[in-house]
Amino acid sequence: MELECRHITKIFGEGSRATRAVADINFKTNEGEFLCILGPSGCGKSTLLKIIAGLLEPTDGEVIYTGNTPAGPLNSMVFQEHSVFPWMNVIDNVAFGLEMRGVSRKERYERSLEFLKRVGLAQHAMRNPHELSVGMRQRIAIARAFVNNPEILLMDEPFGSLDAQTRLILQDELLKIWIDHKKTVIFVTHDIDEAILLGDRVLVMTSVPGRIREVMTVGIDRPRDLRIESTREFIDMRMKIWNIIRIEVERSMTEDNREPES
Repeated sequence: MELECRHITKIFGEGSRATRAVADINFKTNEGEFLCILGPSGCGKSTLLKIIAGLLEPTDGEVIYTGNTPAGPLNSMVFQEHSVFPWMNVIDNVAFGLEMRGVSRKERYERSLEFLKRVGLAQHAMRNPHELSVGMRQRIAIARAFVNNPEILLMDEPFGSLDAQTRLILQDELLKIWIDHKKTVIFVTHDIDEAILLGDRVLVMTSVPGRIREVMTVGIDRPRDLRIESTREFIDMRMKIWNIIRIEVERSMTEDNREPES
C-alpha cells in the first residue's frame, strides 16, 4: 500500500482567528517504506498525521491510496501517550482491534500472543496495564498496531515520553518487527537522531504553517544500530537537518516577536 498527499492544507478557526497549521503538503510514500516526518515543535506534524489517518478533514487537498478498497485502507495509529485500556488485561488490549473485526477469541489470542512475544511481554499477557511500566505499556500499543495487520502504520512520536534507555530499546524492537513485516510506516518525531536511525527518507518541515522544506534519503545500510551515529554519513546528515530546523525555529521566533501593525 502506498499513499500520496496532494496539496494538503489545514486551517483551524475562521476570520481573524484562522490559523493555517499545514499548507500545500505534497509527498508520496513507497511500498513498505519507513518514512519519518521531522520538524520544529508546533509545525503541524501531528495534524498532518491525523489527516492521513482520517481523524481530521483537510481544509483543502486530498490523501490518495494506491490499491484502495471501497472501505478504505486499514491503518493503525500509535500515539505518544500510550492508549491502552486500563480495565483490560494486556492480551485483551492487544487483541481489541481484532475483536472489533469479529475475529474469534482463539485466533485473536494466538495472533496477539505472537506479537507479545516479539515485544517481550508474553509473560505479562494476563496482567493489567497499571502493573506495568510506561515503556511496557507503549509496547502494548505497538503490538496492538501490528497485530491488526495494517496496510499503513502511523506513529505520532510514540517514544517521546520515554526515558532514553527505554526509547533506544523500543526503537530497536520496532525496526526488527518492521523488517520482518515490511509495512509502510509514517513516523512523526522531533528527534533528528531517531529519524535518521529509523527512516528510509526524512521529510523536514518548516515552522508554522508547516510545509515540506526538504526530502532527504537516508543512504545508510540496514540493519542499523547506535554504532551508525559515529559514522561520517550520520554526522553530516544530522548537521544538515539541524541547520534547516535551526533556521526555521529562528524564523518563527522573529515572526512571533514582530511588532503588530497599528
